[in-house]
Amino acid sequence: PTPHSSQEPLFGIDELPHPAEPVRPTPSSPFRDSRQAHRLLAVKEIHAEPAAAASPRGREILARFPEARLVEVPSHWRIPDLHGNEGSADRWMRIKREALVLGVRKKLTTRPNGRSADWIAPGPSNGCALSCVYCYVPRRKGFANPITLFTNIDAIIAHLGRHVAAQGPKTEPNQCDPEAWVYDVGENGDCSVDALICDNTADLIRAFRGWPTAKASFATKFVNPDLLDLDPRGRTRIRFSVMPADDSRLLDLRTSPVDRRIAAAADFLDAGYEVHFNLSPVVVRPGWQDAWDELLRHMDDVLPERVKRQALAEVIMLTHNADLHEVNLRWHPRGEDVLWQPALQETKRSQNGALNLRYHAGVKRQALAELREIIARRTPWLGVRYAF
Repeated sequence: PTPHSSQEPLFGIDELPHPAEPVRPTPSSPFRDSRQAHRLLAVKEIHAEPAAAASPRGREILARFPEARLVEVPSHWRIPDLHGNEGSADRWMRIKREALVLGVRKKLTTRPNGRSADWIAPGPSNGCALSCVYCYVPRRKGFANPITLFTNIDAIIAHLGRHVAAQGPKTEPNQCDPEAWVYDVGENGDCSVDALICDNTADLIRAFRGWPTAKASFATKFVNPDLLDLDPRGRTRIRFSVMPADDSRLLDLRTSPVDRRIAAAADFLDAGYEVHFNLSPVVVRPGWQDAWDELLRHMDDVLPERVKRQALAEVIMLTHNADLHEVNLRWHPRGEDVLWQPALQETKRSQNGALNLRYHAGVKRQALAELREIIARRTPWLGVRYAF
């Protein structure tokens, strides 16, 4: 079925506060306890490794969802009812809303990046409750992609602390940051959404504010006001991913509306975050240039000068995948009308070794040149850190 005929209504504009309303919740009413948060995550079944369920963080999560059915699994990767079950594609949205996986992250490695961040940290989660049609994470998880939370957050933070200490001060500026070593802590999930469930994100933010040579970074498509109270002290960079509103309504399902993400930027800056933007993904379709022109003009109109003075952008062209295309046809074929464009795409080996589809070199080169011209004209204050 198309999203609008699904039994589960979309988490859309009418489900979030109006952009003119304050982002910060009242102290007695955290956003994670709100109707909107419970609608996004109404967990009914928790698949947990025994060690994860028995851990302090695991017990906290189970207590948060006392009515959820607990299912013991030998591994967070081996869950027959979810991963590799082709029938799961027909329940794509329901699984994201109602299923949660708890595991112990056994492989703690930090690998170099050099694009958005200096380093990719071992993340606190894998998968997401949002339903971005182009997301690369489901390619690795089979036919379902709910949140998998790793409960050994203390071990992850201890690993990062050792890694930060081993680097010492950053002696040469680069495109990631002029002074700090930047660690992407949310490569395979959305840390803002994870914070609706537990304090993994909060623990990471608190850890990085104590490391003067390092900075955490994560991209998000979800405005979680609870993050405003974590006092990051400039040591966490939040990157709000934005795209034209029509594209987002088709492809960014269950996310915060784009204008809401933009409107939240000043609140997060004032709360102590560094606030950047991901222009991502750029989807080449008829009229895409006018759509991005309108979006960037809106950003220039509504963002205050204090946000503009420190903002930078990352531009990411669409990457797709043949297997994901087949899965998407099961639950959201309309999205594939714009994502699957064989005449414009070619097979490429990605940085992580996966075989994916990207725009032909000439198509990509021309699109990036056109978008850079629009950025220079509409938002000359928005420097582009990198584009690929």
